[in-house]
Amino acid sequence: MQLPRDPSNVAYALVAAFPTRLAGDVQSVLAAMPEARLAPMMPFEVEVQGETVAIPSRIYNEQPSADSERPLTGTQQLILHCLYSRHSDGRVRQRHLEQIVASGEPWVVPFVVQLAGEYVLEIIEAIGRGLPGLAVPGSAQRRVYGEFIALNPAFFARTERRVVSYWSCYYRWKYGAFGVYPGCDLLEAFRAAVVEQVGAQWPRHTPHPAGGRG
Repeated sequence: MQLPRDPSNVAYALVAAFPTRLAGDVQSVLAAMPEARLAPMMPFEVEVQGETVAIPSRIYNEQPSADSERPLTGTQQLILHCLYSRHSDGRVRQRHLEQIVASGEPWVVPFVVQLAGEYVLEIIEAIGRGLPGLAVPGSAQRRVYGEFIALNPAFFARTERRVVSYWSCYYRWKYGAFGVYPGCDLLEAFRAAVVEQVGAQWPRHTPHPAGGRG
């Protein structure tokens, strides 16, 4: 369901994608973005450090010019990249994902995890490259992703199911078993992060990877 195409509602929808303390920074980013041709679509709610945010599934704004971006602070540029990681064009999503994936900011994490549950294989591979710390016990990346997943178990379960569904629909011809699909490796790394964080096993909503490895 789309939000009404009233500019104030569109702005509210994008401000709501971030913690309230960032509202002023988000407004500065929105001022640099071209007007949307369509309203943001289907926001999903997650918890970030005790606060609920509502992130759009897709946005339709054209990308801002370099001159518009130049005055933005580092935090504001990170916000801009997060928003454009929700763009309707997969190439745009990937370009902006690559600018945020290594960030340690907790409010960036849901934008990255959501992309893990989408259908573009190159994006899944880019997430894996950008999060080498997920394989390192005790790393900052493990901690921030583990904390997020622990707070949002239903969201992570839905992400798992989406990864399996897209593998089965689009990539099974190339990866005959889920255990050899790059999305499986990424989910296992996320699961290791939350297991380390909570100190207990975590529910699985995917085929077991051992079934697909020699």
